[in-house]
Amino acid sequence: MDYKSYIAKSFINPAPEPRYNFSGVFGVSLYYENYDAVIKYYEQVLGPPAYIEGDGTRGWRIGAGWLTLFQSEEGNPSNVGVTFVVETPAEAEALQRAFIEAGGAGPDPSDELMYEPVRFCLVNDPFGTEILIVSPLEKGS
Repeated sequence: MDYKSYIAKSFINPAPEPRYNFSGVFGVSLYYENYDAVIKYYEQVLGPPAYIEGDGTRGWRIGAGWLTLFQSEEGNPSNVGVTFVVETPAEAEALQRAFIEAGGAGPDPSDELMYEPVRFCLVNDPFGTEILIVSPLEKGS
């Protein structure tokens, strides 16, 4: 399906009026029982955190928002997906490889029509969280 057909099929036209003036998402917070292993995994991929509070909070700046990991006594996140947006397909694939090399698993990248055409790079971290890395593709097709 080409992009114009996809838009006609998948988007409401005219678009409903937003109820609020959002400027973005501030961040994602995830809670993990096996906290030390989670921190080691994310540091291997993203480098050291930019925010540390006590023994149970670590945060990484992701674009204009934050990925924050917390210590939990009640298990790991379930049924959770986190999406990272990067500028190029090559960068999306490199980040996916880094997550996989650190111990995650995922299928080969693919090109998908979502809200726009994107390179789609899925990873499941070793702790059960789904990470989706996307980058824009050309809209012309």
